[in-house]
Amino acid sequence: MATAAVTSPVIDTCRAARRAARELAQIDTARKDTALAGIARALIERTDEILAANALDMRSGREAGLGDTLLDRLALDASRIAAIAAAVQDIVVLPDPVGEVIEGRRLPSGLDIRRMRVPLGVIAVVYEARPNVTIDATALCLKSGNAIVLRGSSTASHSNAALAQIAAQAAIAAGLPEGCIGLVAGGGHEELARLATQQDTVDLIIPRGGEGLKAALQEVATVPVIYAASGNCHVYVDETADLKQAHAIVLNAKTQRPGVCNAAETLLVHSEVVADLMPDLLRALGREGVLVRADERIWALASCFTPEELPMGEPLGVVMEPATEADWATEYLAPTFAVGVVDSVEEAIEHISRYGSGHSEAILTRDTDAARAFQLGVDAACVYVNASTRFTDGGEFGMGAEIGNSTQKLHARGPIGLRELCTYKYLVTGDGHVRD
Repeated sequence: MATAAVTSPVIDTCRAARRAARELAQIDTARKDTALAGIARALIERTDEILAANALDMRSGREAGLGDTLLDRLALDASRIAAIAAAVQDIVVLPDPVGEVIEGRRLPSGLDIRRMRVPLGVIAVVYEARPNVTIDATALCLKSGNAIVLRGSSTASHSNAALAQIAAQAAIAAGLPEGCIGLVAGGGHEELARLATQQDTVDLIIPRGGEGLKAALQEVATVPVIYAASGNCHVYVDETADLKQAHAIVLNAKTQRPGVCNAAETLLVHSEVVADLMPDLLRALGREGVLVRADERIWALASCFTPEELPMGEPLGVVMEPATEADWATEYLAPTFAVGVVDSVEEAIEHISRYGSGHSEAILTRDTDAARAFQLGVDAACVYVNASTRFTDGGEFGMGAEIGNSTQKLHARGPIGLRELCTYKYLVTGDGHVRD
């Protein structure tokens, strides 16, 4: 006798999202914007509810021994919730990418052909310890006409559940279909594997997390994945750099928020300017509590200075350790900085090619030839000249909130915003055309 098929919460959630996606693809901009405005309003109105849920996660995190960086990612307060709501409002005013005609022309056959942007369908976002991603990702997906399946970490389970429920209720109240926002949680690796193999219902998975999450998905995923993974970012100070400017940029890239993927993890300094730049910079890094992992040339330079040779006779005041091979390939996400000396822009490019993750790289220089060589030679999603790597961000790029920063080359690269959550279709119009 036949038995009824048994489904899991993951399968049910993905099927509901697929049904919702068909309707979402045809919903007009005004209704989507009304839904987003309702979500932003609900976040403010229900702040106390969100904070109560977040307090449970914070308490569990402290009991589990989470480090300060992870706790900072996890923490919500009224100002952070207000910022999340403001980011949703920012997305409301962005142009709707759905229906945008990318190009159009008449073929020699007389057929009219247009390439039009359309939603991908169902997007699953897998993320770690950042409850704000629940809303950022939801808003971007809904605006771009996609249903979303959220899978956060157990560390933020209460926060994510509260945020997803509030967003779903507001969206449905505004006329979006049930199932447009789904949340799966609590099943560990088995649940992740099930989600990553829903190729009949899920069109794309975007992970927000470290190399461990990336590796876990690579083992099991049959659904296409855009990896928004590690950011082993570099700043290279060239021999012609404005050293005052370089000092400020390096500090910003490393210390403004060290626990994020666009923070610099390695500093490379040209040998011609290392003696002029590094004493003050090392002292400044020390004041910011940065641990420096130094190569032999930086180590020797720091060791040779006496207090009398330093400005104001002050010691460097920075904790330093010898750099190992592993340090150059490490994304610290912490106040730790690998620092080394190179003799040319070509050597800097070679170092980055060997150890970089393809996220964000910067050169500080006044030499246009060096800048051009760096721009062409470095293979990364974002390449900067005389600016901090911290600008790699959907908001800073005028894209609104982002789901992540892709280090891949296919479909989307860099900040993943509204247009990157769309594909396209060709619309072809004829008048009784048949092919000879």
